[in-house]
Amino acid sequence: MEGEEEEAIGFEGLIVPLNKKGKELNGNGKLKIKDEETIKSTEADRKAKKQEDEGEEDIKVKLQEKKKEAEEEEEKLAEEERQRDTLERPIHGQLSVVDPSDYALKDIELSTPRPVGEKSATHDLVENMHYLFIRVVKARELAEKHAEGSCDAYVKVSIGNQSLRTRAIHKSLNPSWNQVFAFGKERMGAQSLEVTLWAEDTVNRDDFLGSVSFELAEIPTRRQPDSPLAPQWYRLDETQEGRVKGEVMLAVWMGTQADEAFTEAWQSDSGDYANTRSKVYIAPKLWYIRVSVVEAQDVQPLDRLRLPELSVRAQLGFQILKTSFSRNRSTSPSWNEDLMFVAAEPFEDDLILTIEDRVSPMKEDQLGYVRIPLSSIERRVDSRPIASRWFDVERIKNLKPVFHGRMHLRVCFEGGYHVMDEPMSYISCIRPTAKQLWKPNIGLLELGIICAKGLVPMKTRGGRGTTDSYCVAKYGQKWVRTRTIVDNFNPCWNEQYTWEVHDPCTVITVAVMDNWHLHFNPDETDADNKDGRIGKVRIRLSALERNRVYTNRYPLLMLQQLGVKKMGEIELAVRFSTSSMLETLQIYSEPLLPKLHYSHPLGVAQTEKLRIAAMRVSSIRLSRSEPPLRQEVVQYVLEPDSTAWSLRRSRANYYRILNVLSEPLALINRFDGICKWKNKFKTIVAHLLFCFLVCFPRFVLPMLFVFFFLKGAWLFRFRARSPPSIDAKLSQAEQVDPEELDEEFDPIPSTKDSEIVRVRYDRLRVEAAKIQNMLGDLATEGERILALFTWRDPRATLISTVFWLPMAFILYLAPIRLVVMLLGFYTMRHPNFRKPIPPVPLRFFKRLPSLKDHIL
Repeated sequence: MEGEEEEAIGFEGLIVPLNKKGKELNGNGKLKIKDEETIKSTEADRKAKKQEDEGEEDIKVKLQEKKKEAEEEEEKLAEEERQRDTLERPIHGQLSVVDPSDYALKDIELSTPRPVGEKSATHDLVENMHYLFIRVVKARELAEKHAEGSCDAYVKVSIGNQSLRTRAIHKSLNPSWNQVFAFGKERMGAQSLEVTLWAEDTVNRDDFLGSVSFELAEIPTRRQPDSPLAPQWYRLDETQEGRVKGEVMLAVWMGTQADEAFTEAWQSDSGDYANTRSKVYIAPKLWYIRVSVVEAQDVQPLDRLRLPELSVRAQLGFQILKTSFSRNRSTSPSWNEDLMFVAAEPFEDDLILTIEDRVSPMKEDQLGYVRIPLSSIERRVDSRPIASRWFDVERIKNLKPVFHGRMHLRVCFEGGYHVMDEPMSYISCIRPTAKQLWKPNIGLLELGIICAKGLVPMKTRGGRGTTDSYCVAKYGQKWVRTRTIVDNFNPCWNEQYTWEVHDPCTVITVAVMDNWHLHFNPDETDADNKDGRIGKVRIRLSALERNRVYTNRYPLLMLQQLGVKKMGEIELAVRFSTSSMLETLQIYSEPLLPKLHYSHPLGVAQTEKLRIAAMRVSSIRLSRSEPPLRQEVVQYVLEPDSTAWSLRRSRANYYRILNVLSEPLALINRFDGICKWKNKFKTIVAHLLFCFLVCFPRFVLPMLFVFFFLKGAWLFRFRARSPPSIDAKLSQAEQVDPEELDEEFDPIPSTKDSEIVRVRYDRLRVEAAKIQNMLGDLATEGERILALFTWRDPRATLISTVFWLPMAFILYLAPIRLVVMLLGFYTMRHPNFRKPIPPVPLRFFKRLPSLKDHIL
C-alpha cells in the first residue's frame, strides 16, 4: 500500500510539473527521472485521456448540431405561428416587431441584367421572364360522342404537374376556342408538352378524343419584333379505341412577357381563375357642372293661406345639393346661388331640380321639378357669360305632368377647370377637362413593377395563410393592373407600363392589393370580399433625373389600429424621359392649375366636396369595367380621408413646422453666440462684416444671393440619390398611442355610445381638422422654400441655383435705391395692372415639392 501510495505521489508529481514547466527538476538543478514503468503508464494514461477528450469533442459537436437543428425547427414553427397570427382576415393577430431600419428605402440591382446588344422597346426596365405560349385556335372533324352526332369538346394543356384547359364548346365537331396559355419556364419540370382533347360528359367520365405532343427542345423561340407565329394543323394521335379522328390548329412558341399575347394569355402562376390577367383602364372624362339658380315665378304652395319658405334641391345621381331659403317669402322667390356637380362621360343621369316648401322643421313639401338632360347643356372653356334660360316647373297630378311655374337657370359645363379626384399634394394630372386647352406632352414615364418580397399572409385557405397579390398604378387618367400571382409571398410580376407626361410636378401612385375574388363563396357578402390592402408607394416625378433609371425596393407600410405594420417590400424601376430639357424647365414658369382656377377660384371646402364626388364617380365607373377595378382599390389609391382629423397627422405637421423653423432658429442661436462672444474670432469677423455692409450697403443683396448660390451648390452633394416615398418616421407612425389610432379609425359620425359625447366629439374633430390642415399648409410653404436648395427637385434647384449668381451681378451693377423703389412700386401697383394669374416667381414656387406626399 505504501509503495502504491508513493507511486501515486510520484505520478502526481510527474504530471503537475510537466503541465506547468515542461520539465521537473531536482534540488541540484538536474532532471528528475522516474522509473520506466511509471513513465510508460503515464504515457498510456495520456493517450487514453487524449482519446477520451477527442470523444468528448465529437459528442460536443454532435450535441451542437442537434441543438442547432432543434433551434431551426423551433424557428420554423415560430415563423409558421407568426404567419397565422398576422393574418388580417379572418384572424386578427398581433403586430409583427419590425426594425425601424426596415422602413427605409433600399437600392437594388436586377439579378439578371439585360445582355449587351439585346433590345426591347417595352420591357427594358424589368427582368426577362421566359414563357411557353400555346395558342389553341380550333379543331375539325372530331369524333362523335353524342347520340345526335356531336360532342362538347375542350382542350387540356399539360406540362409536368401544371395544366390548364379551355372552355367547352357544346354540340360541335368543329369547335373554335382561340385561347392562349402561358407557362413559366422556371416551373415547367418536364421535357415535353402534352395537348389533349376531351369530350365533356356531365354524367360519366370525360371521353378522350386524341392528343398532340411537343418536345420542349424543338419548340421555336419568337424574338421581338417578329410577327406572331402562324398556327398549324396537327393530326391527333390515336384514341383509346385505336381510331384516328380529327385535327387541331395550334401555335406553340417560346417568348417573354413582352409578347403581345401575354396580356390575353392564361398564365400558370395566376391559376385558372377569372379576372387575374393584367389590364389597362382609362378613367372616365370628368366635368364640372355649374348650376346658377336665379329665381322662380308663379310657384304656388300647397297651403295658399301661408307665405311659402322656398328652396331648391338639385340632384345628379348620388350628388344632392340645396340652396338656402329665399329671403322674399312669395310665389316668385329669388336665390342667385351657384351649385357645382361632377359628371362623367358618357352622361347617364339627368339633372333634376325640385322646388321645396318648408312647412315645419322636419317636413318639406315638393312643389314641382325641372328635369334637364345633360346632353342639352352648353359647354364652355373660359369665363365667358352663359345665357340664362327659363324652364317650366312641372308637378305630377293624376299621373300626368302639370305646369306649376317657371324657374330661371343658368347651366353649363365648365371645361376650363381640372376636376380633382385626388389630393392636391400628390396629384397626378393637372390638365383641364377641355381637350383643346391641353398643352403638348414633354416626356414619358416608364414604370417597371418587378416583384415583391416578404409579403405577410392576408387570408387563410386550406388551413394555412396565403396571399394572392396584384399591383395597381395610377397616373393621370390611366390606371394599370398587373396580373394576380396566386399563393405566393414573393411574387414576380416583371411588367412594364408607360405614361405620357405633361407636367413634371406630379406624382405616380403604386398600390399592392390582395385579391379576394378568386373563389366564389355564396356565404360571404361583397363587404366580406373586399380586396385587402397591402401597401402603396408614391413617387414624385420632379425628384427623378432626366433619362435615368431608378431601381429601388420600397417598404409597404400599413397603418392599423395596433400601429404601423410592414407588410413586405416592392421592387420598382422608374424612368422619366424627356426630349428637351429646356421645355421641361419652362414648365416651372407656368401656372400649376388651369387659368380658370385663378380667375374664378373655388373654395377650399367646395373643392374637397367635389373631389370626394369625383372619386366616387370614377370608382363607380371603373368598377363596371370587365374585369372590374373595384371601388375599394380606387378609393385606397385616391385617399378620400386625406383631410380627416388625426392627432397623429397633427403631430406630424407640428414637427414639419419645427423642421422648417430649424434654420432660422439656428441663425438666431449663432447670432446669440456672437453677441455673447462665445467665439472671439467669429465675433470679430461678424463685427468687421457688419461695418463693411453698413459702409457699403450695395453689397448686402449681392452677398445674400451669393450665399444662396453657395448653399445650393454645397447641398448638391447631399441630394437624395433615390426618389423618396412614404416615410413612417415623418408620419409619426413608428410609435403612436393605440388610443390615438382608435380615434383616427373612428368614423364620422362617431360610434360612441353617449349621444352628447358623440356630438361634441365630432365637433371637436371637425374644428381640429381645420387646424391640422392649416398647419400642414404652413409646413408645405416652408418646405418649398427649403426645396430651393435641397435638390429634392433637381430641375427646380438647378433653376434657382443658376438664378442666384446672375441676380447677384445684376443687383451689384444696379443702384440699390432704384431696385428698392421698383420693388416697392411693383408691390403697390394699381389693380388695373394686376392679373388674376400669379406672377412667374409665385408660379415657380408653387411647383416646388414638399414632404406632404411622404406622409402616411
